[in-house]
Amino acid sequence: MSDQPARWTQATVYPDMWADPDDDPRNNEASPEGELATLQDFLVNYRRTLLMKCEGLDPEQLALRSVPPSTMSLLGLLRHLAEVERDWRTWITEVPLPSLYGHPDGDFNGAVADQAVVDAAYADLAREQAETDALLAQYPDLGVRVGKDGTSIRELMVHGIEEYARHCGHADLLRECVDGRVGQ
Repeated sequence: MSDQPARWTQATVYPDMWADPDDDPRNNEASPEGELATLQDFLVNYRRTLLMKCEGLDPEQLALRSVPPSTMSLLGLLRHLAEVERDWRTWITEVPLPSLYGHPDGDFNGAVADQAVVDAAYADLAREQAETDALLAQYPDLGVRVGKDGTSIRELMVHGIEEYARHCGHADLLRECVDGRVGQ
């Protein structure tokens, strides 16, 4: 008998999916029109995917670490991506913002199984995403170059999508280790 949880999904139509297509909040009726709308749609959907991978878990499950010596957990990913959203604004404005969680790796090291820490992580992520979105809305031209390095808004948005996509892959594996739930 293994101490690993049995693999399972809530999907009934396609057993390799996280949720049935009709129940998946990432499914859009129509494809977005244009490059900016497409990039925004991908970013929104990867943000949703991360939250979906964390839903229904208690603080102990969210704080469960992956294999040692890694400090990665689903809660740590929530906190890390709040910090990342904050960093993107610094790239654009060149105005450094203080770290949310103190020293480097505070986002992961401070991800402890406490409901107040969980609630704060979700609030931090939502706030930082909203502030990033508000700043990006000031730049409808994806070719505009910002910051000291002259990075284009397009490149920042693609980097954001890449960051969330990579961490959603981590979240897939972490969630499966927590309770066996699998899916896209």
